[in-house]
Amino acid sequence: MSDLLPFLLTLVAAGDERRASVGMPAKIDELVLPGSLLEARPADFTAPVVLRVAAVAPHGTAFRYDLVWYGLEPGAYDLRDWLRRVDGSPTDDLPAIPIDVTSVLPAGQVRPTEPPLREIHGIGGYRVLLVVAGILWLGVLVALLATRHRRKRANAVAGGAVGASTEERLRALVAEALEASERGVSIPASRRAELELLLVEHWRRRLDLGDLPHAAAWRELRTRPESRGCLEQLEAWLHRPAAAGAVFDVRTLLEPYRAGTP
Repeated sequence: MSDLLPFLLTLVAAGDERRASVGMPAKIDELVLPGSLLEARPADFTAPVVLRVAAVAPHGTAFRYDLVWYGLEPGAYDLRDWLRRVDGSPTDDLPAIPIDVTSVLPAGQVRPTEPPLREIHGIGGYRVLLVVAGILWLGVLVALLATRHRRKRANAVAGGAVGASTEERLRALVAEALEASERGVSIPASRRAELELLLVEHWRRRLDLGDLPHAAAWRELRTRPESRGCLEQLEAWLHRPAAAGAVFDVRTLLEPYRAGTP
């Protein structure tokens, strides 16, 4: 019975989200794990799972953790692979923390299924087909010429609206995080995960990395002098909360984003 105690302690966590779709954050609250203090391994967006320790508190001889995770690739994983002890001791005594990352597409499918091709029947013969094709071609050409400039303007406005929406969400979330910091508390773990994604997207757009895959863009941002310092401090605040307070002030990190692009 004593061998089952760590497993039973794992199951009684208050918020126990062990299954989520690709890219969607999930929480495991009040998870009691034995041994010395644990922390998340440094973020690696080339890995299939990203883990953050949102909160930690003593629990007898163990510690109680709030974890936030999201998967980048479908599959079954164990969050132990993304945890390490602060004192460097082994983690062999940790119970399994299984999670399941699902996808809305069938296994092995990376794009929607192409519609099946069908034969054309009953349009009245070859000459009628040529006439219909010619009329359709002329109609499409006229429509393209008539709407060319208007479509370009609409696309430009739509692109600006998407960027504005992202910046507005970022400014609103930054203001929320700063107000919480002034009260001596932190915003919820799901909002912190959203803030992290918005800041990365902000720097992707500012440095014109929109065509790069997410993992490649993250690596590139870590090498750019404009974004490297911000992302390193962001990683320390979000992924190493026990030590972040001694390194920098949250207000110093986030204040430049309150009013607009820093």
